[in-house]
Amino acid sequence: MTKLELLQLLIGQARVNGFEFRKWYVAKLGLPWTNAAKATATLAEQRRYYVLLFSHEFAQHFWKAGEQITFLVPTQTFQRRKADGTIGTVTRKGYTRRSAREDVWRYHLRELAVAEEPLRYMRRYLRITDEIEDDSAKKLAQLNDTIT
Repeated sequence: MTKLELLQLLIGQARVNGFEFRKWYVAKLGLPWTNAAKATATLAEQRRYYVLLFSHEFAQHFWKAGEQITFLVPTQTFQRRKADGTIGTVTRKGYTRRSAREDVWRYHLRELAVAEEPLRYMRRYLRITDEIEDDSAKKLAQLNDTIT
């Protein structure tokens, strides 16, 4: 997925929740509006997407207050000292997490600020059809394994 496609999905999800992209674009960036595709391309090409990602207005609409949010926690691998003094590798599987908070957007802005790659952080909160189909296929395979 390209940066432009990711930005289009992020803006689309925020617009569904009431974000007025055109109004925000003209007010915050001070650039003339031609259409949504060109505006999104400008954000992607000139790395102005940081202004969008850290905008309180965008965050409030992207992460709606009190609404349950589903996101993927990636697989984690780290080393840890065991009780006997040896060092072992711990691998935690990725999983789907759900949360609901009134000020969820503030929490995510804090997490976004410390994230190494803000766009990758934001991508975790997009449920894309391919991922939903993959999750369903995995669950079906697990169910078939338990039955046999």
